[in-house]
Amino acid sequence: ITRRDFVSNSSKLAMGAMIVPRRVLGGVGHQTPSDTLNIAIVGAGGVGGENAQEFGSENIVAVCDLDHDLVAAKVEERTHSGDGTPREKGLRWKEQYASAAKYTDFRVMLEQQSDIEAVLIATPDHAHAAIAAAAMRAGKHVYVQKPLTYTVHEARVLQELAESTGVVTQMGNQGHSSDDARLINEWVAAGVIGNVREVHVWTNRPIWSQGLLRPAPFPEDFERDAPDRSWWPGSVDAAHAAGLWGDFPVPKQLDWDLYLGPVARDVQYHPIYHPFHWRGWVDFGVGALGDMGAHLIDHPYWALDLGYPTSIESTSSPWGGPSDDPVSYPMATTVHYEFPRRGLMPPVTMHWYDGGLMPQRPPQLPSDVRLNREGGVIFVGERGLLMHETYGRQPRLFPEGLAEEAAKVPQSYTRIEDSHEMNWANACKGVGEATCPFSYASPLTEVMLLGLVALRTGQGFKIEYDAKHMRVTNSERANEYLVREYREGWAL
Repeated sequence: ITRRDFVSNSSKLAMGAMIVPRRVLGGVGHQTPSDTLNIAIVGAGGVGGENAQEFGSENIVAVCDLDHDLVAAKVEERTHSGDGTPREKGLRWKEQYASAAKYTDFRVMLEQQSDIEAVLIATPDHAHAAIAAAAMRAGKHVYVQKPLTYTVHEARVLQELAESTGVVTQMGNQGHSSDDARLINEWVAAGVIGNVREVHVWTNRPIWSQGLLRPAPFPEDFERDAPDRSWWPGSVDAAHAAGLWGDFPVPKQLDWDLYLGPVARDVQYHPIYHPFHWRGWVDFGVGALGDMGAHLIDHPYWALDLGYPTSIESTSSPWGGPSDDPVSYPMATTVHYEFPRRGLMPPVTMHWYDGGLMPQRPPQLPSDVRLNREGGVIFVGERGLLMHETYGRQPRLFPEGLAEEAAKVPQSYTRIEDSHEMNWANACKGVGEATCPFSYASPLTEVMLLGLVALRTGQGFKIEYDAKHMRVTNSERANEYLVREYREGWAL
């Protein structure tokens, strides 16, 4: 689908017209629950390997990755801690990886290996939706790392697919399963801080390169050994230097064409993309907001039942590349969301800050309390403040006298005994429910990505959003950024 097609047919897309229904348990390709779950890992060199370690009690029957050399090295790293102490989970994962079937193409894996019941997806952001959609249509349960999708449209498609297939779904924002997250909800619901009309959310991300130009080959007259080239890669950060120029053939173990996947642009391989630094590049990631929004926006979004915003406005430092077609995200961004009244709850304005930007210190905060520069959230209530760190950790109340009242709030949210990953695996086997299914994760992801839509539309331009029809009402240009162009054969 092209952006032009999307703008003229957005009402159809909002209704999920591209989805082929399949009704649940017992439907075509659906696996019945059993004592152990047969799991496939797609993308195991980074956080996917960390997730895989949580499945020691399950069967990891397949691992799909475009760079198995990297995966093997990371698997070995995880067998011991920094001081050389053996790590039981890492050693178990090494055994599972050794015995699992190996693939580079997820489509081949899904077609050839019928015993797969569930798929965990931890690839770069741009490929999440394509892999998840294929797995769900094949009747597989899916766990997708955050951010769930690359575009708003993709989030809607995956939500509809989850409903139509009935498979168990989970997004990988592990803080959503924490006791602290539930405590925050209970305090807010009990009115400990009163009505909340303002929320501040911040993170120190990106901790990778952004605001860069597209990497390019060395100029023809470039002298690698010239004295004025002695800075590279010494005194200047190597990642930034590599982002300027260089001639880099595709490593023999890496399938770069498959790495590009749905990317419509013909991007040449460069080591600044793979591994990890892809997050800052528009073709592959969604920047700091996509990386950490699911861990930070999650808690006020859940506790305040925010739903969809009606307007979004964003400003930032410069993008990398031309303003009409940037290639890397800004180093620092602010986003301002306005959410309408929800029942008896008042409207809420939520402010996002990244790249080292932080909110002004609330006057209600005691002088000896510091804002954690890594990240956090402040709920500004009529009676006081609720502040927590990234992932919902260490929730605190101010003035501190509110703690006595909070201690009397009854527990109303069931605590999750297992890890976020095992919560999903158990739900796949019919034990309990997944804590962050796509029915919740897709709207949360949409909120995050709307911040980038506003930023792409123009600095300081407030977009007005009609969530029911998935459409920006005051900018046709903004509607183009709700969807993406796909390489042939990759459209959802």
